[in-house]
Amino acid sequence: MTQSAPPIGSASDSGQSDADIAAACRVLARETDGLMQMAAALRAPARDGDDTPPLGETFTRTIAAFSTLAGRVVVTGIGKSGQIGRKIQSTLASTGTPSVFVHPSEASHGDLGMLQPGDAVLALSNSGETAELADIVAHTRRYGLLLVAITTRIESTLARAADIPLIIPDAPEACPMGLAPTTSSMMQLALGDALAVVLLERRGFSATEFSIFHPGGRLGTRLRRVADLMHRGGIMPLGTPDTSLRQVIMEMTRKAFGCMGVVGADGRLCGLITDGDLRRVLDRDLDLTRAAEIMNTEPLTTGPDVLAAEALRLMNARARPITSLFVLDGDRVPVGILHVHDLLRAGVA
Repeated sequence: MTQSAPPIGSASDSGQSDADIAAACRVLARETDGLMQMAAALRAPARDGDDTPPLGETFTRTIAAFSTLAGRVVVTGIGKSGQIGRKIQSTLASTGTPSVFVHPSEASHGDLGMLQPGDAVLALSNSGETAELADIVAHTRRYGLLLVAITTRIESTLARAADIPLIIPDAPEACPMGLAPTTSSMMQLALGDALAVVLLERRGFSATEFSIFHPGGRLGTRLRRVADLMHRGGIMPLGTPDTSLRQVIMEMTRKAFGCMGVVGADGRLCGLITDGDLRRVLDRDLDLTRAAEIMNTEPLTTGPDVLAAEALRLMNARARPITSLFVLDGDRVPVGILHVHDLLRAGVA
């Protein structure tokens, strides 16, 4: 009788599985240690007799330079550092810092023309001795472009050439042989993220600007505004304080939002009637009862420039979630109505 093989992905050997998990945890612990060392280096003051400039000092110099840059941040690197560099460049661009990635080898074959006066170069190399960076480094020296280097060795060729060397701690790699870029790549990435986020905060980069750079995908959807989704004009269920209960029921039935807004003579929203409000007063005379007698005078509303995700949070904030929000302008005049189904269709909910 042939013995069947264990299912793909099954842990047939619990001892081996435990060893795998332990190894994975060692990797995470070692990379975490590297990040903690870098955080400590950012806070550390200069030390007498140490030729390495404090990371905190060079970091703040980089922020000051990048925040007033006339051109772009040109990120470069090769191998794992290049792949990390591409991610850093993407994060910079999406958070308001104009940037571009230039491959060092392509730079040597014509792409140096992409570098313009006013640009700064952010070069990544763990060792600081990456030969492929020579041409782009020489170009920055020839044309007086700011060169910022992320590396681990202050005595390296790249660090000595740089205007601002960002020297990250030389932490052990997570690879058991200490060879594969793991901890060092994580530290490069984290430092790049720190640069991007600090620049974002210094510029006061807003969610509105963020949404402009992220129009697609779920992120873009969640950054849409109420004005993008609300219903306008005659589709809004509206009445006056003198509208009879019978007319309220007819308006709510025609418009099918589960509510009716009550507007005063000045056009401002002064109340709201919901299906629940109607059910509580159906024993009253439908023609003699007026909207003003049953309306909620402090309804929850929103504005057209509010993020759709924030409008959803408002709908769900109460013990009994609501399904519709009137959208008011600065004078509390209704300019639209938003239903939770609109959020569902847009993928916000």
